[in-house]
Amino acid sequence: MGWGYRKSMKFGPFRLNLSRSGVGHSWGNRAFRVTKTADGRRTLSVNLPGGFHWRKTIGGGARR
Repeated sequence: MGWGYRKSMKFGPFRLNLSRSGVGHSWGNRAFRVTKTADGRRTLSVNLPGGFHWRKTIGGGARR
């Protein structure tokens, strides 16, 4: 098993994510969030009360 690294910094509704694979960022709150991962994928997330959630990858980027 390899080692990993991840660090997240919050600036209001903006979050900067640093990891071994690169830099990603996201914007939003608990209910609605748009994320761009370090490998280029974009994800839209909607979280509703009661544990219901919906997530959709809307951008490209190659999965490894």
